Amino acid sequence: MAKIILFNKPFNVLSQFTDDQGRPTLASFMSAPGFRVAGRLDYDSEGLLLLTDDGGLQQQITNPRNKQWKTYWVQVEGNIDEQAVQGLISGVDLKDGYTLPAKAAPLPIPALWERTPPVRVRKTVPDSWLELSIREGRNRQVRRMTAKVGFPTLRLVRTTIAQWSLDDLQPGQYRELNVNLPTSSSSRKPFGRKP
Repeated sequence: MAKIILFNKPFNVLSQFTDDQGRPTLASFMSAPGFRVAGRLDYDSEGLLLLTDDGGLQQQITNPRNKQWKTYWVQVEGNIDEQAVQGLISGVDLKDGYTLPAKAAPLPIPALWERTPPVRVRKTVPDSWLELSIREGRNRQVRRMTAKVGFPTLRLVRTTIAQWSLDDLQPGQYRELNVNLPTSSSSRKPFGRKP
């Protein structure tokens, strides 16, 4: 049986345990020897980050061939319109090629924690929210997608990865779960140990 940690990564925290520049890391919130991050979340993004003690499970979560759905709540500059939403759903032409079709829909203002520091408010420019689900993990992909359709991202919160979700975790909180690996997968591969 593998273990997984669901962590609500705060804004401006690195998705790793060490940093030579003194920025906040995962070590500021937990001690998790034997666990590795399964997919990253940008320094300036918030929300669900997964860690596991099993190499096979890490590969299952992160390998692009598995196309695990990841859902984000995205605050964008401007009132997002149907044309932009349809563009995200169809796929966006980025510098590194078209994105896979996504799931996207306008979102009422979600009940989220206050971000520190808060998002800069511009009285002359409205903002709106979008729920966006993608099956890829390109560098800063969600931010590039919303900018391409004309609505730059102001705040980005990942809420789910595959079957795991934030639920009631607050920033800096985490929950450890046991995961039954499918019988078709290879035997458990703990990090740092030879089979």
